[in-house]
Amino acid sequence: MTERDPLRPLSVSQRETLEEATAAYQSQLTADVAGYLTARGIGQDLADAHRLGAVVEPMPGHKRFQGMLAIPYLDKDGLPLSMRFRCIEAHEHRDYHHGKYNSMTDESTRMFNIGAIHRDGSEIHLAEGEFDTILLDLVFSGAVGVAGARAFLPRHRRMLAGFSRIWVWADPDDAGTELANTVTRGLRGARVVRLRGGDVTDIYMAGGAPSLHSLIDAEGGNR
Repeated sequence: MTERDPLRPLSVSQRETLEEATAAYQSQLTADVAGYLTARGIGQDLADAHRLGAVVEPMPGHKRFQGMLAIPYLDKDGLPLSMRFRCIEAHEHRDYHHGKYNSMTDESTRMFNIGAIHRDGSEIHLAEGEFDTILLDLVFSGAVGVAGARAFLPRHRRMLAGFSRIWVWADPDDAGTELANTVTRGLRGARVVRLRGGDVTDIYMAGGAPSLHSLIDAEGGNR
């Protein structure tokens, strides 16, 4: 059966262009973008580890992303496979002809932080969104992310099938419920972490790593 949104291999020139853009935007990280990240628990060390940046001087074809936060999707060696862009302005994004999150044209749907899959361990955490993924990876040393239920594809299920436990940190809303249902239907080892009072970032900012560990404890983990 053919998978929708098949993953197309990148050419050498595409990989080189992505690396050039990632390195450039990482070096252009502004105080505004750094402050935005810090307010979400992502300091300079984490930003560097995930090669986050800012589009100050856009690469060819990236003019529409100028001023946005650049979020590269890295392979296990820390090299970019794709990139998403987050507008950090407090405005109605559609009035400016873009979304809150934006992707390059014809970009394949990828899982964020796939390097975590290649680490030793029988458990992994799955989050909804890049920022939540970064924090879970910091706290539990193994997390990947997708941009919602429709972004969790059969190939992602296969990528996680070797783990005995997949902790699903879905947002406490209808979209999060859809993601949780999609993952638990496809993976026998999946268990949903019940979030109350906000998403992973909200909970982390309110109570730090212990607040996230306590939610795993409540589901029978860490035993």
